[in-house]
Amino acid sequence: MNFKKNYLNYKKVAMFFFVFFLIIIYKYSKYIYVCVNGDISRIELELILLAFKTMLAIVLPVFLLTFYIVYKYNEINMDKHYIPNWSHSTFLEILIWIIPICIVIFLATLSYKSTHLLDPKKSLKSSNPVLFIDAIALDWRWLFIYPQYKIATINEIFLPKNTAVNFNITSNSIMNSFFIPDLGSQIYAMAGMKTTLNLKTGKTGIYKGISANYSGKGFSNMKFNVHIVENFSRLNAWIKEVKLSKNKLIFKKQFLKISKPSGNIFIQYFSYVDPLLFYKIINMIKYQV
Repeated sequence: MNFKKNYLNYKKVAMFFFVFFLIIIYKYSKYIYVCVNGDISRIELELILLAFKTMLAIVLPVFLLTFYIVYKYNEINMDKHYIPNWSHSTFLEILIWIIPICIVIFLATLSYKSTHLLDPKKSLKSSNPVLFIDAIALDWRWLFIYPQYKIATINEIFLPKNTAVNFNITSNSIMNSFFIPDLGSQIYAMAGMKTTLNLKTGKTGIYKGISANYSGKGFSNMKFNVHIVENFSRLNAWIKEVKLSKNKLIFKKQFLKISKPSGNIFIQYFSYVDPLLFYKIINMIKYQV
């Protein structure tokens, strides 16, 4: 009797904590905030939430069935009819095979569609003209080239809102990773190679870009500012400001000077840059020119 009484007490305590846990989740879930800015980050968030719901659909029944089986087949539960010679159930056999098959088909379809939908090389549509930016990972800074405007910056970029942006990305040294969390996908930057990332901007504001791959002692400070402005007029005003700088990036020696390893965090403008510098950096690494 004491064992049965203790068992019932444990069951009540377990039920109390389970209900308490559900109430806490319901109460505080509205305070969970995920910042998304642009089409890619929105689609990625929807994909994460869908994957989470799918996992819950698998995990919750498993937990509920576990508690049910423990309760039903406990030695205290003597009221149920015991069938020791039972060996097969066609219904259960079908059930335990159909559910996993459906889950696998669903996840495979989801993976196939989302992989092609979020392909970083896939061009994005927008009402504004596409903006092209070349991004080069240095030690430990980011160099950005606007080939259309023949300017360059270190650790800062300006983008108009609701605009598709095409990033060509490479590294001047070891492998790195280019990531603007609020806009979406990250992609690797590798020396002697070009990777492409297409993003689309959303709301105006100042956001942070980071390196998402460890690359040495200055890695933690390898961040850059992303200014999303109202329109191209505001972008053009900033470009005029950049063109007032006395710094230029024309020759190889000038590039090698700024590419030396440095942990100093600063923003620098270059009023003129060789529009083919990005490809010259790739060839310089690739062919050791």
